[in-house]
Amino acid sequence: MNDFETNVRNALANPQNQGEMTDADQVGTVGSPDCGDMLRMWLKFTEKDGRKVIDRATFQSFGCQTAIAVASMATELLKGKTIDEARSLSANDLTGSLGALPPMKIHCGQLVEGALKNALDGTTTSPEASHPTLSDELQKPAGKIKIILQTPQG
Repeated sequence: MNDFETNVRNALANPQNQGEMTDADQVGTVGSPDCGDMLRMWLKFTEKDGRKVIDRATFQSFGCQTAIAVASMATELLKGKTIDEARSLSANDLTGSLGALPPMKIHCGQLVEGALKNALDGTTTSPEASHPTLSDELQKPAGKIKIILQTPQG
């Protein structure tokens, strides 16, 4: 097993900041249920030393293990960053200690970068605003495909 695979396994063993944030200031989503990869990122801001910075970032992902690992790394890396600092981060930057993504996994970093940029470009929401989870989004008909999540019996 190479260093990248080891780093992804370690990140997946204890993913950080996974789950929706009900009091988020901004939310961004990328992907499509048609292709299977979706990622939503929630951002909460605070004032620090007269600057608006990211206090918390969380995510939900329907995608491969690498996308989950990159999102976990990215949400940790974003803490304390201003909007401009966060906007300047590339997909490579967001991988954190995972290191460079292999060619067939570059889209995972781009997925996380896209959700972040979407959230940063989004409109500030009121605390009362509700943002559906990715699961809610997947239950909507998508083109000719309708996904119905079933509860395991047992």
